[in-house]
Amino acid sequence: MEAFLYMRDKMRTLNKTKMDILRLLWQVGRPMHLKEISDRMNLKTRCVNMHILNLVKGGYVAKSNSRFYTLTDLGREILGFPRIDGALARKILSEVPREKVFHFYSGIDKPLMIYSSSLGDFCEKIRYINLESIEFHVSRGDFENWIHFLGDVELASRLRVIKESNLSGENLREEIFRVVKLRCDELKKIALGS
Repeated sequence: MEAFLYMRDKMRTLNKTKMDILRLLWQVGRPMHLKEISDRMNLKTRCVNMHILNLVKGGYVAKSNSRFYTLTDLGREILGFPRIDGALARKILSEVPREKVFHFYSGIDKPLMIYSSSLGDFCEKIRYINLESIEFHVSRGDFENWIHFLGDVELASRLRVIKESNLSGENLREEIFRVVKLRCDELKKIALGS
């Protein structure tokens, strides 16, 4: 409860523009240059620079030597995503019992007789499962719900953003695969303690 109250108080100290910068860095999911952040937010570079400097000082954003900015773990926490430690990473990556596996369908009452028992297995199956199935499950929010059940709130939120982007076909498959693969790699590193 104390951690929740602490984070709530911290959120109150960040104004809307700073929170929007954090959300943008999270949504893009890669380092961004100050100019790109300014352009995407439709704000003057000077204004964004002032906010970014405060975010760096507060530990919410990190700056690389090449003047790119990335979201830190504290920045993710302020957005509402729990910190992932080794135990949670291992839990998210582990296999689930048979009754909790993800079953792929191409429509209502149209099972493909293919299932995923772990996040890594899901990542591999996304590469070849038919597009009709991917589009069916994305439209219903099935992928994000199953991944939330696995314990990865942040990845579930990323999949919701993909759903809202209205991608389809191979573009949808590629984006889901890219995001899930990156997250699997990140979780494996955390699980190993590196």
